[in-house]
Amino acid sequence: MRPVALTVAGSDSGGGAGVQADLKTFEACGAFGTSALIAVTAQNTTGVTHSAVLDPETVRAQYDAVVSDFDVAAAKTGMLGGADVVEEVADAIAAADFPVVVDPVVVAQSGDRLLTERGVDAVRDDLLPEAALATPNVPEAELLAGVEIEDEADLRAAAEAVRDLGPDAVLLTGGHLDGNPVDVYAGETTRAFSRERVDTDDTHGSGCTLSAAIAARLAAGDDPERAVERGVDATASAIESDLSLGAGSGPVDHAAIADGRRAVPDGSRAPESDDATDAIEAVRDVAAVLEREWPPELVPEVGTNVAVAPADATAPEDVVAVDGRLHATKRGVRAVGGVAPGASSHVARFLLGVRERDPRVSAAGNVRWSREREAALRERWDVERIDRTDEPADADGTMDWSAREAMAGRERAPDAVVDRGAVGKEAMIRVVAADADALLEKLSEVASLERDADVV
Repeated sequence: MRPVALTVAGSDSGGGAGVQADLKTFEACGAFGTSALIAVTAQNTTGVTHSAVLDPETVRAQYDAVVSDFDVAAAKTGMLGGADVVEEVADAIAAADFPVVVDPVVVAQSGDRLLTERGVDAVRDDLLPEAALATPNVPEAELLAGVEIEDEADLRAAAEAVRDLGPDAVLLTGGHLDGNPVDVYAGETTRAFSRERVDTDDTHGSGCTLSAAIAARLAAGDDPERAVERGVDATASAIESDLSLGAGSGPVDHAAIADGRRAVPDGSRAPESDDATDAIEAVRDVAAVLEREWPPELVPEVGTNVAVAPADATAPEDVVAVDGRLHATKRGVRAVGGVAPGASSHVARFLLGVRERDPRVSAAGNVRWSREREAALRERWDVERIDRTDEPADADGTMDWSAREAMAGRERAPDAVVDRGAVGKEAMIRVVAADADALLEKLSEVASLERDADVV
């Protein structure tokens, strides 16, 4: 049975944002979409020319009609029009037995407020405490939490400040800041999602799409952090697609989410295979365990990555990994970005190089090296060692060379390859395995050695 999701928001006659965008996103993410309309707007890609907000009773009647008949599994809110409607919606969702994503639409893209001071107070005091997740952008977080945001450190602090207002978790989107966008999630864990900025003005509806995609994933049963990760990925796909409609800032492409399209090197689009989808799930699972359980001292200075190669992978852009790697932080091991094909170069190239000789291998990850750790693993595993000082200056690729050296004279891959480094090259232990589950078992064994023997 398809999960049911509900949007409580205003309309966009141009189809790029609001309820229209939410329903398209629900459908693209596999949920059946229902709605309670807050306001009717006359708008297109160049702006809003007219709007009419419905009375709270009409909004509540729509909400009640949906939840009394449909088994709603998650909901989201968007533009709510005024304080009275905000209070009515907050009262409704307070009794809900499903998670609600609150997109606190209080500031327009132009920077103008969309709610009166009383309306902002109602969002802050009544609505946010009922949210399973809030998805403010930078101006909204600054207004709601009374903070200033200029960089990633401010984003992290502001996400926690908004969370202090009552939602169970917060995803603070950083697209308004200069540089590559960083979104910060603050829940049971804190992590950042970073991507290269797409050179496009066609981002209309991206905030609605993000919150709707997360709601759809919650409706499907994902935990909040996994739903956020998938929502971020879905929205990135919608932004990256070259839809280009209208004379102004055009809408994102919701069909790109449904098609599972992703960027490929020549700029075209390609569908993800079932194997690639499985690999994405597998890497997410391993990364989630590492974030919960892995000792930070196992993470190299350059970070740890987990890579899984689908059966048809032939190039690094086919290999699934963690974008930006996992790093040791004061809060433990944390992934910088989401999981996607092409997110790794080094570990992916090494994995593909090993697979050329042993196609039974499909997963790899890297661990900080120490003499004690190497010795402990040699007692338990089949460990190969390479000497990076032997690497020729004209090698066609460091990881390609390392893989060839590790597999020289072998038909079966070792459990791990020790690389003691060289000038400007960090020492490393690279673990390889048949699949993601086997890789996680090996990484867990390394962690248990760390705890039991205090290997440093």
